[in-house]
Amino acid sequence: MAAAACLLTEDQFLCAICLDVFTDPVSTPCGHNFCKNCINEPADADVPFQCPLCMKMFYPKPELQVNTLISEMVEAFRQKLVKMEAELQQTIEEMRLKIEELKRSVELGKEDADREMADGVQVFAALKEYVEKLTEAIGEKQRQTELQAEGFIRKMEQDIRELKKRKTEVELLSVLQLEEPLSEEMKEKVPKMLARFELRRVQSYAVDVTFDPDTANPYLVLSDDGKQVHDSDVRQKLPDNPERFSYCINVLGEQSFSSGRFYFEVQVKGKTEWTVGVATEATNRKAQITLSPRDGFWTVRLRGGYEYKAKADPDVALSRRSGPEKVGVFVDYDEGLVSFYDVDTAALIYSFTGCSFTQKLHPFFSPGLNDDGRNSAPLIITPID
Repeated sequence: MAAAACLLTEDQFLCAICLDVFTDPVSTPCGHNFCKNCINEPADADVPFQCPLCMKMFYPKPELQVNTLISEMVEAFRQKLVKMEAELQQTIEEMRLKIEELKRSVELGKEDADREMADGVQVFAALKEYVEKLTEAIGEKQRQTELQAEGFIRKMEQDIRELKKRKTEVELLSVLQLEEPLSEEMKEKVPKMLARFELRRVQSYAVDVTFDPDTANPYLVLSDDGKQVHDSDVRQKLPDNPERFSYCINVLGEQSFSSGRFYFEVQVKGKTEWTVGVATEATNRKAQITLSPRDGFWTVRLRGGYEYKAKADPDVALSRRSGPEKVGVFVDYDEGLVSFYDVDTAALIYSFTGCSFTQKLHPFFSPGLNDDGRNSAPLIITPID
């Protein structure tokens, strides 16, 4: 049974109707498997049965039997999963308690520091210079403690995220591997499958994003539904309101976010230049801007049709064999994370980590200059597939 599991692909292990792991799988005479509850069998034996996948007709109606091999594999997987999930949950809970303890320790340390400073001022009022030096030393010590604590907390929270990600990997590997080592073919498939599962996870936080016409540079043309934008090379007569980008060919998303997670996708197919990401609400709209986290921008961009960069401090050159046709942007506001994905390949393009967001974030877009028609294709906010 374990050796057979290594031969299963992702599609073969999932029910083609409910797209979930099999529950009471039954096999059709044509060799396809489905969850028993997903098949609508005709009650009348004289009515022919049709396979939901290949649409082959069978008459008279066959007696669908439970596939005991797959049932046993699913049951073995679920038993392992329960045990692994309990262990992972215990580890996560222990780390959460450590974080709470550390945060409380920082609070107590701050209270102690304030108390020491107050006592020093009261007792040594006459020794002002000494008190100032003492206060500065205590304050610096507290700042260093808080910085170290914040760094440690971020590390532990990152570890929790990795544990949750590992849980997904364990679920998949437990199904595919069971007791036997993976075949060479499956070793190549598993990373791609895990990447696809990770993309599906972030896509579950999809939000409906539209371009904000009040922020669009006058040279930009928006579609009526607010989902497409391109540079027209012609300046439109629009009011120069405070929200509008007057200098740069940019536009923001109409929606804003100050907590939680959100995800959206942008089609960049056929373009030689574009920039996509998120920006703070207080971005400079009236002058030349620098796209960097320090100035409130977390973006990736394409220039010249082949040069991909993450606009960090400093820029990070991105090696891409072929450019993405659709870019997914995922933000975890509370965790300080901004990630970019090639939607078609499910590959992670780049992640900004350890970000400290203090303002509302808006989706950020720049279709780039028209470039005599060479970059005339629009940026398109697409629905999530």
